[in-house]
Amino acid sequence: MANLRPSPTKGNLIHSKKSLELAKLGYDLMDRKRNVLIREMMNLVDKVKYLRDNLTEAYAEAYIALQQANISLGVVSEIANAITIEEGIKIVYRSVMGVEIPIVTFDETDVVLEYGFEESNSRLDEATIKYIIAKRLTIVLAEIDTSIYRLARAIQKTQKRANALRNIVIPNLESDIKYIAESLEEKEREGFIRLKVIKNQKNQSI
Repeated sequence: MANLRPSPTKGNLIHSKKSLELAKLGYDLMDRKRNVLIREMMNLVDKVKYLRDNLTEAYAEAYIALQQANISLGVVSEIANAITIEEGIKIVYRSVMGVEIPIVTFDETDVVLEYGFEESNSRLDEATIKYIIAKRLTIVLAEIDTSIYRLARAIQKTQKRANALRNIVIPNLESDIKYIAESLEEKEREGFIRLKVIKNQKNQSI
């Protein structure tokens, strides 16, 4: 589809120049936003590997501890079912360049073992504590994974808009401005030549 040129008028020239200024400003803002979001995401990415390694190790240790508790006590599923579900997890959000990033908080007070001592032993205590540690690491990792996902999507959208401004909108406006300016100059030359011809004709008729 052919690009529709604006009418070559001074009004359209002024309007196109203002639009170009806004488009360049918009691109600069988008580029700045993208850079901030990338920095934020890379800071989180650096933490993810460390957390994943720790979480893998924590679950491995918790599983071994649970196996040892099962060996010493028999299957401990009934005891596990007696433990109440934690409801102290809260989620708030912070804004990074308009992107809502979750902050997950949870009660980090000392662990309280909720089963009776008669039906348990130190191996069960150890397994319980290790699973609580693994759970807390899971919460932190979930927060960071969600943040990275949201930042990555925002970066993609911002990059797409910045590319559209840089590769389509700005070049089109620059082309329109050039076309209008050249057309107005051509009209001005034509008008000057016409006046000159009329003036010469008048001089010859005198």
